[in-house]
Amino acid sequence: MKIKLITVGKTDASYLNEGIEIYRKRLKHYIPFELEELPDVKNTRNRTADEQKQMEGEKILSKLQPTDYLVLLDERGKAFTSKQFARHLDQKMLQSIKQMVFVIGGPYGFSEEMYQRCNEQMTLSKMTFSHQMVRLFFVEQLYRAMTILKGEPYHHE
Repeated sequence: MKIKLITVGKTDASYLNEGIEIYRKRLKHYIPFELEELPDVKNTRNRTADEQKQMEGEKILSKLQPTDYLVLLDERGKAFTSKQFARHLDQKMLQSIKQMVFVIGGPYGFSEEMYQRCNEQMTLSKMTFSHQMVRLFFVEQLYRAMTILKGEPYHHE
């Protein structure tokens, strides 16, 4: 299985980019992983939140394959512990899913079309974080899940 993370907008904080890159390199030893950053919607001052969500959704949906298993990182999604997330990924691998795509949307969330297309919704926390920080948190949790599945000592109980 391949895992892809699609995000809206770039991460402009160098310390976050450095952290993301550390975990991207580590993940290469466990699973194919790709991070795709889509450009922000232009002229947002002239657009409503719904229009922005719609435009972002169209960009994201254009990047998906029909067979992709789509997971929206959404505040209303299901919460997992790190071990539960690892088991969840393991189950998806056993189901022969070719590509699992996780999406971090823009500041207003997702369009209705995105919710209709997704296979599930997941949250990393009940707290609110910047979309840029969530990228680092997700990549670290993905790495943690891989080390849990391999029985490596990165995760402590």
